[in-house]
Amino acid sequence: MKHHLHLLLFLALSMVSCAQSLPDVLKKYNDDTVAYIQVMELDTTGPIVLLDARELEEFQVSHIKNAIYVGYTDFDIKSTQEKIPDPNTPLVVYCSIGVRSEDIAEQLINAGYTNVKNLYGGIFEWKNQGRPVVDQTQKQTEKVHAFSKYWGRFLTNAKKVYANKSNTHAQ
Repeated sequence: MKHHLHLLLFLALSMVSCAQSLPDVLKKYNDDTVAYIQVMELDTTGPIVLLDARELEEFQVSHIKNAIYVGYTDFDIKSTQEKIPDPNTPLVVYCSIGVRSEDIAEQLINAGYTNVKNLYGGIFEWKNQGRPVVDQTQKQTEKVHAFSKYWGRFLTNAKKVYANKSNTHAQ
């Protein structure tokens, strides 16, 4: 139920504009139930499995190389357990900025995974720091799905893509 409430909140906020910083937004909408990991910490963490908790449309525009798509609205814990059977596998979940990924990380922890972190700032922070992303053909791209104008303001170092089934455009 919380999963759907967060999605509704996320969508509602997408239509509202206010001048909050990323730390303010994360503090306001996350419960701090999952430890954050900073982008630069991934360089020294050792082997991890990255899980992309965005919608498929967002993942197809771009994602962090080698990330496994698990989705948000269509997240299925059983499918994830089949892909990653060892509950001690180090997992880092990300979404656009880190709100949806906390929900998915909570579900993973509740399912028995013991080493789960939430990527602070998500793929936006990853790209803002000049890190590469790849498209669905595994080619490097500068495009990142920005979800909406509200959330897209946190993405400063990429070609923003806003897409839905009826229209697609880049900024």
